[in-house]
Amino acid sequence: MDKQGKIWGFTSTLFNKNNVEVHRIEGNANSHCSKHKHEHKHNMFFVESGSMIIRRWKNDYDLVDTTVLNEGQSCVVPPGEFHQFLVQNSCVAYEFYWVEISSKDIVRESVGGVNE
Repeated sequence: MDKQGKIWGFTSTLFNKNNVEVHRIEGNANSHCSKHKHEHKHNMFFVESGSMIIRRWKNDYDLVDTTVLNEGQSCVVPPGEFHQFLVQNSCVAYEFYWVEISSKDIVRESVGGVNE
């Protein structure tokens, strides 16, 4: 288990393979992570004990969405959306990251046809 100290507590990598990662967070009361985004990864937070707040800066409109997560609750932040977690009281949470392969992952520069 890869453990990394942070100013807000620490995180441990539990699983990191292909397009899925799982991290365990132990957060200190009244602390927060940086405001950041992931270009391609979805980010789900699941709280095992304690509570945390997830703030999401919406891309489609001028709003900061605030979600309070208590034990057993989760929320998902899509790729490209700035977000930040705030630990209200000491908590244990898990972060799940994944990348989705889209069937619409094609950019056409021309249209197919039949050669005569």
